[in-house]
Amino acid sequence: MIAGGGPVGCIAALALARAGFPVQLFEAQPRVNDSPRAATTHAATLEMLAELGLVDEVMRRGLIEPKFRIWDRASREVIAEFDFGVLKDDTRFPYVVQCEQHKLANMAIEQLRRFAHARVDFSSRVATLRQFDDHVEAVIEDARGTHKVHGSYLIGADGGRSTVRKALGIVFEGYTHPERFLVLTTTFSFDSEHAQCSRNYFSDPEEWCALFKVTGDDGSGLWRVLFPTRADESDEQALDADAVEERLQKFFPKGGRYPVVHRNLYNVHQRVAASFGRGRVFLAGDCAHVNNPLGGLGLNFGIHDAVELSALLGRVLRGEEGAHILEQYDRFRRPLNIEYVQQQTIANKKRLEEKDPAVRGKNNEALRRTAADPVAHRAYLLRASLIDSVRKRAAAAA
Repeated sequence: MIAGGGPVGCIAALALARAGFPVQLFEAQPRVNDSPRAATTHAATLEMLAELGLVDEVMRRGLIEPKFRIWDRASREVIAEFDFGVLKDDTRFPYVVQCEQHKLANMAIEQLRRFAHARVDFSSRVATLRQFDDHVEAVIEDARGTHKVHGSYLIGADGGRSTVRKALGIVFEGYTHPERFLVLTTTFSFDSEHAQCSRNYFSDPEEWCALFKVTGDDGSGLWRVLFPTRADESDEQALDADAVEERLQKFFPKGGRYPVVHRNLYNVHQRVAASFGRGRVFLAGDCAHVNNPLGGLGLNFGIHDAVELSALLGRVLRGEEGAHILEQYDRFRRPLNIEYVQQQTIANKKRLEEKDPAVRGKNNEALRRTAADPVAHRAYLLRASLIDSVRKRAAAAA
C-alpha cells in the first residue's frame, strides 16, 4: 500500500508493479496536483527513470538544459556558469530535464494502469493505520465512507504534513525559514536574454531571485520566477498584482506589465524525519524530508527513496533476503539526505542572500575558480546532480 499520489508515491508504485508485486495507491485529492512545484530532474534521477521506462517521455515533454548560471544582480554579470556536459563520461544524461512534477506523476500512473495487479484510488485518504506482525491495516476515507485495507507493507509518500509520519509518532526534526517563497509563472519569454541558459540564480543581499523555464502543459513554454518574501509581508501583500509587478520590474525591467498566469506562496522548511521507517511502514519523499528548492534536489532525492525502497522490499518479498535488510533504508538514506540535500540547499540559499560584502566577494571568487577548474567543475556537478550520493550508497552496499 502507498499513501500519496505525487511523483514519489507513483514512482514507488510503478517500480513495485513492474517487479510483479500487487500495489494499491491512495491519493486524497481527486487528481494529481498540477500547481507549479518541482521541475528539475537531475542526471542520477534520469538514470533511474530510464530503468522504469519513463525517461523518453520525460525528455519529450520536458526541456533539456545542460547549464545553469549564477549571477550578481547588481552588476548583471554572470559570476559562474556550470555545464553538466563535463559529466559526459559519468552519465548517459549530462544535463537536467525541466519536467514539471505533475507530468511525471501522471506518466507513472498511465503506466501503472497497464498492470492488472496495480490500482490507483483518487479521493481516497489514508486516515489511520495499525501494524501487526505480518501486515499493516490502513483505514481509508473515500466517497463510500471509511473502510479497512490490508497490505504487507505501507509506504508513506503523503507530503510534508504526512498523516503516515504523524501516525507513527516520528518527529520531523529541523526548522522553518522565517520568509516564505513566492513563485510567479509568466508567459512572457525571457529568451532574448536567457535563451542560452534557462536556469538562473541571481545573488543579491536585499532580495535574491531564481529564474527558470519549463515547457508548460501545451509545450509552448513558461518562465517561473522565485522570490523570497519579507518576514513582515502578509500573504495578501505578497500576492497583490501591483506588488508582483513591482517585484518583477525591479529585477527584469521592461515596457508593459508582465502576464502572470499563476502565483504560489508557500512556507519553506529544512526538516528530516527522525527515522525513515518503523516496523512495516516506511517514509519517502517530502514525508521523510523537506528542503528549500534551490538546486532542485528534494524531488530527485525523493525519487531515489522510492527506487531504493522498492528494490529492498522486492528482495524481501521474493524471499531473497530476510526483513532485516529493510533497516538499510533508514540507515543509509537519512544521512545521505542530510549530507547531499540539506547541506547543499542551505548553502545555496545562504550564498544567494549573503549581506556581508566581504563574504559575498569571497563566495563569488570561489565559484569563479570552481567553474574555471575542470576538475573542480566536474566535482561540483557530481555532487549537485546527486551522482555522488548514488555512488556513495552503492559503495556502502558493496
